[in-house]
Amino acid sequence: MISVLMRSHNDIKYIRQTVEALLAQEIDDAVEIISCDDRSSDGTAEYLASVPELRRIAPPEGKYVPGKTLNYMISVAKGDIIVFNNSDAIPQNHDYLKKLTAPLQDKSVDCVFGNQLARPDAWLVVRKDYERAFGDGKVSASWENFFSLVSSGFRKSDLLDKPFNENIQYSEDADWVKRYSARIVYVPEAIVEHSHNYTLKEVKKRFFNEGVADKQMGKKPMSRLHCVRSIAAETLRDWCYLAQHGAVREFFYAPIYRWVQKVSYYRGNRQ
Repeated sequence: MISVLMRSHNDIKYIRQTVEALLAQEIDDAVEIISCDDRSSDGTAEYLASVPELRRIAPPEGKYVPGKTLNYMISVAKGDIIVFNNSDAIPQNHDYLKKLTAPLQDKSVDCVFGNQLARPDAWLVVRKDYERAFGDGKVSASWENFFSLVSSGFRKSDLLDKPFNENIQYSEDADWVKRYSARIVYVPEAIVEHSHNYTLKEVKKRFFNEGVADKQMGKKPMSRLHCVRSIAAETLRDWCYLAQHGAVREFFYAPIYRWVQKVSYYRGNRQ
């Protein structure tokens, strides 16, 4: 059996499409979808309650901690294969689950993750980042411990033996693959639609906390020079991409976006 674990919080804009796509999967294995909603107030919880095919569970008590919620969901899952699918990550093919989990038949593979396609309304700087991180996988293959829990698969036995870290608030997926030196397989054919047009305030918060998490994981701190070079290199890539797509309106926004992103990470990482 495959247990699909889906966390949600105020995702009414996308969750209906995600659930319908998961329920429409064509796969020989039995599938259960476990929904854990973190006190949504936008209609998400009410929608989930209206879908009888879902197995709904309450979140752990207290403040939301990703690793704590993940470990709890794993403990109640019935399947021997665990798939994590964000409630706003919409599967794009009917054999998505079959393709995503296929590499786990090889016992030497520890975990898999799928391809993320930016949404039609994604800003081009965001679209470029998703194409570099996912796409054919060639660029991110050289990135240390690159992995995304958004669309991913594991064996339940491994997750019970090697639980997620409950002492960090961000990057619990990268922490898992780093701590356990996991052998990762990227599955570009297993596609979900997923991206975020974060405001600059949201970018600042997210990357500051990712910097903090990387420091907690023991990653080498980012130097000031590295930060400046990173801003320049990414902005140059942005400008080339924007020029190819004739997107003049984002040309001046790109360096601001990168400055906020990289400096926020640097401050969190050096804190």
